[in-house]
Parts: sequence; C-alpha cells; structure tokens
Amino acid sequence: MASSTDIRVIVANSSALAPLEFDIPTFKIRLALQSKKLNYNQFVDLPAYLSDFAPFVKNTCIEIVSEKRLIFNPNSAVRYLVGETAGSEDKVAVLNQWIEWEETELLPAINNGSISAQLKKLEKLFAAGSILKNIAESTALEIIFYASLTSIFEFHEKVSHYPSIGKWISSIKTKDFTKLSGLLPQNISKSQFNPLDHHSRTVLPKEGEKNVLITSALPYVNNVPHLGNIIGCVLSADVHARFSRLRGHNTLFICGTDEYGTATETKALEEKISCQELCDKYHKVHKKVYEWFGIDFDYFGRTTTAAQTKITQEIFNQLDENGFISEDTMNQLYCPKHQSFLADRFVEGICPGCKSPGARGDQCDNCGKTFNANELIEPRCKLCNVEPISKDSKHLFLDLPVLEEKCHEWIEKSSAEGKWSANGIQIARLWMKEGLRPQCITRDLKWGTPVPKKGFENKVFYVWFDACIGYPSITANYTDKWESWWKNPDNVSLYQFMGKDNVRFHTIIFPSSLIGCGEKWTMLHHLATTEYLQYEGAKFSKSRGTGVFGDNVMESGIPVEVYRYYLLDQRPETGDTQFYWKDLVAANNNVLLANFGNFVNRVVKFVKAKYESVIPKFKVTEEPEATLIKKVNELLKQYNELMEDVKIRAALKIVMEISSLGNTYLQDNRIDRKLFTNQRERCDNVVATALNLAYLLGSLIYPFMPTTAESVWKQLNAWPRNISESWNADDILTGHTIGEPAYLFQLIDEKRAEELRLKYSGQKPAEVKPAEIKPNEKGKKSAKAEVVVSDGPKTPEVIELEAKIAEQGDKVRKLKAEKADAAVVKKEVDTLLSLKEALKSAQSAAAKAAPSVEAPKVEKPKKEADANSKKSQKKVEKAAGEIPAVVGEKSEKALAIEEKVAAQGEVVRKLKSEKADAATIKKEVDVLLKLKEELKAALLDPSAPKSREVKEPAIVPAPKEVKQVKPAPVKKEEPKKSPLEILQEKFAAQGDKIRKMRADGADNAAIAVEFKVLMGMKAELNQATAGSK
Repeated sequence: MASSTDIRVIVANSSALAPLEFDIPTFKIRLALQSKKLNYNQFVDLPAYLSDFAPFVKNTCIEIVSEKRLIFNPNSAVRYLVGETAGSEDKVAVLNQWIEWEETELLPAINNGSISAQLKKLEKLFAAGSILKNIAESTALEIIFYASLTSIFEFHEKVSHYPSIGKWISSIKTKDFTKLSGLLPQNISKSQFNPLDHHSRTVLPKEGEKNVLITSALPYVNNVPHLGNIIGCVLSADVHARFSRLRGHNTLFICGTDEYGTATETKALEEKISCQELCDKYHKVHKKVYEWFGIDFDYFGRTTTAAQTKITQEIFNQLDENGFISEDTMNQLYCPKHQSFLADRFVEGICPGCKSPGARGDQCDNCGKTFNANELIEPRCKLCNVEPISKDSKHLFLDLPVLEEKCHEWIEKSSAEGKWSANGIQIARLWMKEGLRPQCITRDLKWGTPVPKKGFENKVFYVWFDACIGYPSITANYTDKWESWWKNPDNVSLYQFMGKDNVRFHTIIFPSSLIGCGEKWTMLHHLATTEYLQYEGAKFSKSRGTGVFGDNVMESGIPVEVYRYYLLDQRPETGDTQFYWKDLVAANNNVLLANFGNFVNRVVKFVKAKYESVIPKFKVTEEPEATLIKKVNELLKQYNELMEDVKIRAALKIVMEISSLGNTYLQDNRIDRKLFTNQRERCDNVVATALNLAYLLGSLIYPFMPTTAESVWKQLNAWPRNISESWNADDILTGHTIGEPAYLFQLIDEKRAEELRLKYSGQKPAEVKPAEIKPNEKGKKSAKAEVVVSDGPKTPEVIELEAKIAEQGDKVRKLKAEKADAAVVKKEVDTLLSLKEALKSAQSAAAKAAPSVEAPKVEKPKKEADANSKKSQKKVEKAAGEIPAVVGEKSEKALAIEEKVAAQGEVVRKLKSEKADAATIKKEVDVLLKLKEELKAALLDPSAPKSREVKEPAIVPAPKEVKQVKPAPVKKEEPKKSPLEILQEKFAAQGDKIRKMRADGADNAAIAVEFKVLMGMKAELNQATAGSK
C-alpha cells in the first residue's frame, strides 16, 4: 500500500464538477482514501509523462507516483487503496464475484436508467442476509456498493421502496470513511443538475424523450482545416450539441473524415505516399485540431471502413432493384500512356477564360471559373504530363427525374417543419426549379467504395453518392444499434450542419437515395448552412500562406475560447463575413474581459473577501432583484428560442446582454465595502443574486465556450446546470461555500493583432507603384521607370452582366454534365452568347467613358543619367515590350482566332450533347485543337499589331543640372474624379452598406429603404453611362 504522498488522483473531464454521489468512480476513490486517512483533495490533471494514456482516462483514476503507473479501473483502485488485492483464495473469489456483478449488472443498469429489476434482486439478497456477511468482511465491497447505491437513491429511486437496502446504507453512514469534506458541494440545488455523462455510456434513442441526432459535414481528409471550415460545420454543430445536452435532450453528435475520391488520390500523388497513408496522416491532423477547439463529438470516425462499404452497397442494391439505376456512356479525357480515364483533378492546362496556366480540369483557381476538362487549352495528364485524348466510358446513373416529385414534397415539408436556413432552402429550391436530371454515381478511380455490379468491377462510387452515407456508417462504428438512430424517423430529429456548397448533396442526392430505397430512414429535420468566412478581405489559401489554419491556432498563443467566441460572433449565417485580427483582439478585450469576465470575477472575489466564500442569508423578493429576474427571464426565453432554431449569433449576443444586465445590477446597487458595512442585508441580497446569475451564465455560455463555463462552475463550486425555461435565482443556497476566484480572460496587447496579421498574410503579388528613386549598391541614386496601366472602373451594368454570365455558364455546364436535351442546351448556350455580346458592348462603353492614366515621369540625377543613359534606354524599351498597353488587350489576329475557338468549342459540345458519331466528334475536336495551337502562337507573338494603338512610354532625358544632394520625392498627381466616378463610388458604398445590414441581421424594412436608394443610384448610373456612349 502506497503512502499519502505517493498517490495522485486524476480527474477525467468534468468529474470534479458533478455531485460526488453521481460521479461514482470519483466517489469510490474518495471513500477509499478517506478510509485510510489519505489526502483526498489532491485532484490533478494527467502528468505529461502519462499523456499517451489520455484517451483511456474515461473515469477518475489513481497514479502511483513512485511506480509511474495508473490504475484505470475505479474498483481496482479501491482494492489497491484499502489493501485488498490479495488474500485467501476463497475470500478473493467472493470479492471478485460481487465486484464483477456490480460492474456488469448494477452499473450498466444505473447508466441506462433501468435499475428496478437489479434493485429488486438486491433487495431480496439483503433481506435474506446472504450478501451482508460477504460485504461486512470487505471494506472494498462496502465502499463499492455504498457509492453505487447512494447514487441510485440520491438521483433515481426512493429508498423507502427497498427497506433492507435502506437499512444497510444507514448503517454504513455511521462509519468514518463516509464523512467526506472538502470538494463536495453543499447547499446547492440538484433540481437543475445535468451530469453531461454521454461519454460514459453508449447514447441510444429513448422512448418518450426528445432524441436529437447531429451531424457535421465530413471534412475532406486531404488538407488541414482552416477557420472557415471550422465555423462552417464542426464548431456550429458542437454548439448545438452542447446546448441540446444541457437542455436535457438525448443527443448524439457524429462526424468523421471523408477519405475517398479524386482529391485524396491527387494529394497522395503530391506527397508521394499511398492513399491509405495519406488518410491516416490527415485523420490524425483533423482529430487533433478539433480536440484543441473542444469539439465534443460522441464519435469521430472515418469513411474508409467495412461498415461504409457494406451500407453503401446495400443502398445501391436496393436502388438498383427498385429501378432507380440506369446505365449510359460519358465522353472523358483518357491518358494513352498509363491507360486510364482522368478525373477532373488529374488534368491540368491553360484556363480557357483568364489564360492562367495550371488550371484544373473542372475549375481555375486564378479566376474561379468552372468548365469541362475538354475546354482546357493544352490539357496535360497530371500523372505523366502526356496530352490526353477523348474516349467514351460506361457509367451508372441515379434516376433523379423519377424521384423528383417525392423529393420535392419532402423538401417543402421538411424545410417548413425543421425551419431550414434561408440559403439552404433557396439553393434546394433552385435545383428543383431547374428540374433534376440523372446523376452519374460512378467514377473511373481505384480509391473508393467498390461498385457491386457486373461490368463495373473496375469502378468506384462517386464520392458525393457515398459521402453522406458516411453518417450512418460512422454511427455503425460507434454502436451496432446504429439503425435505432438512422431508421427511426418517428423518434429521432436529424440536424445537419454544413457550408452552402454542400446543400445539393444533403437535400437532393442523399435524400433521394434514401427515398428510393423504400425503407423508413431518418430524414433531415433541420438544415443549418453558412455562407463563407474570409480572411482579412481574401480567401483562405494554404498554398499562398493566407489565413489561419488549424495548425496555426494552436501556436498563436491565444486561448481557444477567444477563437470560439469570435468565430461564432462572426458566423456567416446570412452572408459572407470577415476574420480580422484586430476585431478578434477587440472582442476579447472589450466584450469577454470587460463584460462577461468582469461580472463573474467581481462578484466571486467580493464574496471570497467579505464573506469568507460562504453565501449569506438572502431574499430575491425586493424590487431590484425582482426586476432583474424579470428581465433575465425575458432574455432567457429569447435565448432558448434562438438556440432551438439554430440562430447561433443572435443567441450569443443574448448571453452577453444578460451578462451586461449583471454588471448594471452590481453598479446600480454599488456593491463595495461601504454597502457591506452600512447596508449588510442589501449587500447579502445582491451578492447571492449575482452569484446565482453567474451560475446561470455558466450554463448559457457553455455551448459556445465550454472551458469558460467549467471555470465558472469550478469557482462557484457547483456542478453543471441545465439550461432551464426560467430562472429564479435560487440554485445556490444560503451556506454554500464557493471555490477560489480566477480570471476568465486576460488582456491581449493590440500590437499582437498586427503581428499575427503580418504572419498569416501570405505571399501577395507585388503592387505596381509609381517610380521611386532608391539608393544603389554604391550609394548613388538610380531611377526606375514603371508603366502604370488601369482598366478603369466597372460600371454597374458591367458588374451585373458579369454575374449573369457566370450564373448562365454554370447552368450550361450543368445541363451538359447531365446530358440534357440538345434543344434545351442550345437555347441556354444562345442566351450565354447574347450575354457575352452585351458585356462586350458595355465594356467598350465603359472604356470610352473612363479617364486614362499615364505613367508618371521621373528624372534622374545628372551623373547617373550620363553614365547609364544607354542602359536605362534599353530597360524602358524592354518594359514597354513586356507590358501590354492595356490589361487584357490582344492582337487583332488573336481576337479573331479566339472567336473561332469559341465557335468550334460550341460545335464540339453540341455534337457530344446530341451523342453524334465518334468519328464525327473526333474530326471536330481535331479542328478545335489546331485552332488552340494557332491561338497560343498569336498570344505569344509580340510583333503582332494590337487591337488598339498605344503610345510607348517616353524616355526621360537626364537633367542638365542637379543642385540637390537628395532628389525630392516624386509626387503622383491625383487625377480629378469625374462625376461618373464619384457616382460609381457612392453606388459601391451603398451596396456594401446593404450587405453589412444583411450580415448583421438588420430589419427588412430598413434594408428595403437602403435598397431603394441603391436602385435610384443605379438608374442615375445607367443614364450617365448611356449618355457617354
């Protein structure tokens, strides 16, 4: 048996915050320590050298310091502490028998809430006296059974129903080891206690209760998640899961990494490892990031499992049997060298839009345009750099048109009952409005779920057919009773969290698949979707080093709770939002520290200093307390309604508003030494009411900032409290002893914001600036002339047309991908071409109206000008040759060929959509490729005449005389803005104002007023630009 100093007690999770009688493992160990008069207040975190064991520490355990080992099992720890690990064979056998019964029969019954049968059995044994002798001979058995049975009668059953057990408990209470003190909370109501014990049991649906199933969009395994990914799905889902649990709902929160598909194969090739190695690597990365953020999954799994294959293939087979699967061929790029069809991400080339190299087969990262892989200029296989050819491939399709009516009915019903996010409803309805078309669900890849159909053995399922099936398959890896969650629509409400780009798959493809199976699946109830979070005005980009990623936040030195608060306060619910470091620091200093932290710390420190940490007698019936309670309950009602509807940002603001009420309450009642001395009764009422409010605030902030809540509960020496319907300031009672005060937040230096901004700003292209005079290596001065070119401002008409073209282009590509009728495709293509012609005219008009900008002229000092005049002349001539006169200008020859390429592209696309003969298609494709070669040569020909004549930059002669030692800095003369430019700026500012109002959730009437102003400006602009033509 170890000495007192050799024992350390490791408390897992929030065990120390729960009522000791409920936290049975901790209760057992405390009783055992007390029985041997050992120090039982030594509750510490897991030591660093045992950190590898963290995943196994599910309950309170003990560490034997001298031996550097842990005893995980609480009953084994009790036996070790009381010295009953050995003995006679018969005695040890009896001890083992009853401990096994307690672990395998009694404890599971307590956790599942079905304890009546076990208690009846135990009551008979106690009445007969057969068990009492065995227990009396073992201190370990006394402690183990006393801890478990006390928990039952404290929280579940009336002891009067079991008189023999009750009599035994009363006899044990006379023993010294039951006289615990120290950390056990006293004089605190247990009516609102919530154990938050979901990790100690398998969470399954319960009859007669609200059962909530929550999923977060499965993150791709091929990257490190950035803050936009985190707020868009896992963090938002975590908030709702934590809220649901504290509301007392039976809640299961499931997520995992999405590991199949082209993206994984591509990344594995880049890193030169196998797909499985890549998945293993990034699964750990994601898990670590989410653990740091405090995302409290019940289970975080992955899709590369046997359960995923089994459930996906079962769903496919049911769809196939029910007649919802069809076969067809698709024309794809094929690599003749390694003899394989190429998925979009395995093809790279020159973007047909912006002409940027390195565009993928489905999208250009430079300009954002999407297209078919066949449209790339100079396409190349990413694996071997060989030019691919076009070839047909046979695929399987989900017949969405046949399922469309049922899917539409379900969308309308579910979106209304479940109160989907507005953007989710809009996106789903848009797809339904355009009409569903057969969806290809197979791919020519190796890394994916195999297709169980003859003739398709070498194909896998399209990742977005089986990705959503990852939710039930991950649940199946959590419990073999997964169907009780996923095939139980009458008793389970499904909440799904994601970014708006995932809406189609969760509202059309996945639900249609489940509908087509013909079984009673649990369907989506509430859809929570977000727009995009951007970083300091730019997109997150790992390759460019722009933005904050999961691996960055852990090394930034800023606490996780500050990130969680700021991200949730900026959650892009109705429009895109921005992450700014200066705003994050301001949120910590001006809101968390000055409001929430100030209120809790002020009242806890005051009670510690003036009341020796003990709650005085108090009443809440006087006017100041009654008024506070009324105001808090009004806000509490709003909070609950907002959280149930997943209006997370607004609910978080309510929490801060309640905290602000607390600060005002303390201020109005002037809580200080004078009040304590001269108006003691008033002071008693104020501090007790304020502590009760802090207790409520701990629960309300828990979904958003769990470690902050745990710190509040610890300082109050209270266990987790339910989020209730109402608050009466009567949870913490007279005589209760609070814990030690501690600061919830620390001030962050504002300079830190700029340091972090610069650190994560990424590599940005150098700006084109007017020429400056800089010292050369020998200390002399040299002038460097640069040509500054401008496109001029875009008119509202141009902006509107560009948006319409982008939207129409996506529509055409979608129709082609789904093999729509040729006449339908042609109609939409004609519309697209008309829009492009209109844009060309609008751009021409805008160019004529826009003022020209000339490059500033810079003079050199005489000495250097004399020495370097020829060299300077060559540099300027070179610059003039390299820089186009006007951005985007091409030679007349290039423009003519480009039009031919576009026209020929339409010919090829039309033939493919009409399923023309392969030989005919090949002939036209060859013509298209030849035209692309001619276009490339024309674009690279510097001698070709441009479509618009531009003067070459003037060479500045050296001045005859330079009197100054240092030349005066060159000032660029700002051109005077035209009335048109001023109006354009006002129009842009008004648009920004409306977007901000929408993002802030402003009143619709107020937005309508501002929109009317915007439309008036637009009319003025249209009139002004029309007059300039």
